[in-house]
Amino acid sequence: MPSIAPLVLGVLSSLLLAPIATANTNIHDGALPSYHFGAPITVECMNRSIETGEHIQNAKNEIQWIPFPVCNETGNALEFHYGVEGEMNCTIPMVDDPFFHLLEFYIHSDAPLACRLPARPPAHVEMVGEKPYEQEYIPLVFALAGTLQLSHLHISTHLNILLHSTPKHHIHPHDSGVLDSGAAYSTSPLSHMEGSFTRKLVIGDPLPLSFSVRWFPTPSLPKTEGKVEWQGMGGHIYASTVFYALVSFAAGILVSGVYFFGIILPKRLKGRGLGGATPLGYGLNGVGNGWGYSKRTD
Repeated sequence: MPSIAPLVLGVLSSLLLAPIATANTNIHDGALPSYHFGAPITVECMNRSIETGEHIQNAKNEIQWIPFPVCNETGNALEFHYGVEGEMNCTIPMVDDPFFHLLEFYIHSDAPLACRLPARPPAHVEMVGEKPYEQEYIPLVFALAGTLQLSHLHISTHLNILLHSTPKHHIHPHDSGVLDSGAAYSTSPLSHMEGSFTRKLVIGDPLPLSFSVRWFPTPSLPKTEGKVEWQGMGGHIYASTVFYALVSFAAGILVSGVYFFGIILPKRLKGRGLGGATPLGYGLNGVGNGWGYSKRTD
């Protein structure tokens, strides 16, 4: 009769190796990095031809991405910081002839100012036998508004930047996370009629851009019609927070009332007679004077 020992060993080996394989998969999934609060996120934009506005491809027939123009304030390409809200400036020192023609494409909507942001920081850990992590990006298209003239153009220099993170079960102040989506658009594009927020631009001029950056901890927008001010990642106010605050406040009042009327007040009343300091002012010498001490009789 053939031995069943090899068969038993094979089954045991399969049972033991299965959890290890699952653990490796989980480790690989959990090893993907997330942005820490304040981490820089560099903006890359699609490289386009100044003659046609068409995107340019590299040797592998892939779209070529280049950094956003350098900001005079930082000396680096435009970047946002994860979870950090506020106002920021990015002055492009000089608009040369090629960039001026690209701005004409962007404003006339012949070609979009299509950019992207890395959804996660680059992965530094690779699992043996696993496919290396391929960087993922979210699109960030700048809806740049303005008007074109024969010798110059008017461009709206202020833009709103809305950035969303993937939802999490628990959100904490200064939380870490992963990018989900984003949008960027000019504000007050017709304000050059009144002289604010829009700049007349010719070749050789600097381009001062300003951004109002807002972060949202989920892909959804606030449902409070602007009544709640969002203050950075994890610093937002929710209806549940207000509800718990009101419940806690009411519970504190209730406990204090029970303690006072159940313990403090009976002890004080027990130690003295009902003098003129009682609500109805029944003093020892007759009717008192309401909330006060009863008059003394000489």
